[in-house]
Amino acid sequence: MKLSRPSLWILTLGILLVVSGSLRLRAQVSPAEIRNGHLRGIERTYLKQLIAAQRAIEKLKFPYGFSLDRYVGLEPGQQLGADTRGLEFVNFHDHVVLKVTGNYNAAFNADLLTPNQRADQAFNQVAVPILQTLPKFFSSDDQFERVGLEIAFHTRRKSKNYDYEGKEILVVVMDKPDAFAYAAATNAGDQQALLNRSEIFLNGKAFGLALGKGEPLDAADMETAENDPPVSPALLHPSSNTFSASKTFRGDDQASTPATAPAAALAGSAKESAGRIPEPSSLATQADADQLQTQYQAQLEALGKEGAAKMHFVEYAPPSFVIFKNQIYLQVTLRNPAPFDGDATSIYRRSAQTFDLFLAPLLKPILDRISTQMNIAGLDVSVLNTLHRQAQNSSEAVEFVSPNQALRQFVNADITNQDLINQSIVMVNGVRINLNLQQVE
Repeated sequence: MKLSRPSLWILTLGILLVVSGSLRLRAQVSPAEIRNGHLRGIERTYLKQLIAAQRAIEKLKFPYGFSLDRYVGLEPGQQLGADTRGLEFVNFHDHVVLKVTGNYNAAFNADLLTPNQRADQAFNQVAVPILQTLPKFFSSDDQFERVGLEIAFHTRRKSKNYDYEGKEILVVVMDKPDAFAYAAATNAGDQQALLNRSEIFLNGKAFGLALGKGEPLDAADMETAENDPPVSPALLHPSSNTFSASKTFRGDDQASTPATAPAAALAGSAKESAGRIPEPSSLATQADADQLQTQYQAQLEALGKEGAAKMHFVEYAPPSFVIFKNQIYLQVTLRNPAPFDGDATSIYRRSAQTFDLFLAPLLKPILDRISTQMNIAGLDVSVLNTLHRQAQNSSEAVEFVSPNQALRQFVNADITNQDLINQSIVMVNGVRINLNLQQVE
């Protein structure tokens, strides 16, 4: 029987829907992809539970859209074609961790909510429903030791001069009994005590998440929390009276190459997953940056004043020292006066033109005003671009983190603009990109 053109189209569409739907429902990291034998064995053992848990999490209702994804920091448009295998087993701090990774499309107002309040909302709106779902598919006797949740969400900040949206990443790693206990806990004290025993990171830095509070726990609070009354014993083993997670499933290898990125992200560092900036011989701390800030405060104020007058520095973000990859960088923020057509340009073209036409000519005057005696690794320059779109105008932050030596070589015409970019880290709204200047021009 010969089908008409409309019938063929309907049949083809039906087949595509069935195939795509079945692929999404069955999507899970295949044991064959995993190099590490121990992790491969666990993945094979619990493959059915992983698939079932993924289906259940995908059906949960969240206040805003949430997508299980293997990699965090994706824009909503990117999530449509992304790797949705958001559950897998990884090694983290010598423990086998059931990792749940996803992107939450909430945009928390950074002018109204503190970092702790934003993390608290992301945890309660996304992590808690997931923690309540996992015990339906896994038990305390299963052969992994911890549960890790990695959630990326958006932040936004507005003023009369700019509208900036960025991303934050919350990572919570809990011992498996604590993760299952949290799912059953209804007492706020028990919930906080369980979090106090967990490893928590916000944007790559250790973080003392305080439920329902404006500010996170500081070091003194954490010391006090260690002496808090223990969690109710009835909560610790909701499905078993013993904890027999095997510690033999260890190894330095993660899954095959595509899985190394989420493993790095689970360590809590969006910025440390890659880069050509060399690792420091000694680790700088925020206290070191603060000391340097005090030492050079007068010079920084002079730089900020001249920069605002002559080099497009923004007045609300004066030059300051920050910690990035355990090194101290001088951070400055500039506003590009030339707007972009947001509908007709890509982030790569805008980033290339931002560097070549705006930032590159300013690097020499900036460096000329920075003492060579400053013990810093380089510059962290954020450029705010204005985007004109049909629907509405918005802004975009392009960040260039560059080492001192390469910067000096560039302004002295010893290396090209691409050489400097190759030795730098470039991020757009907090998401790292690979930038080939000539290719996108």
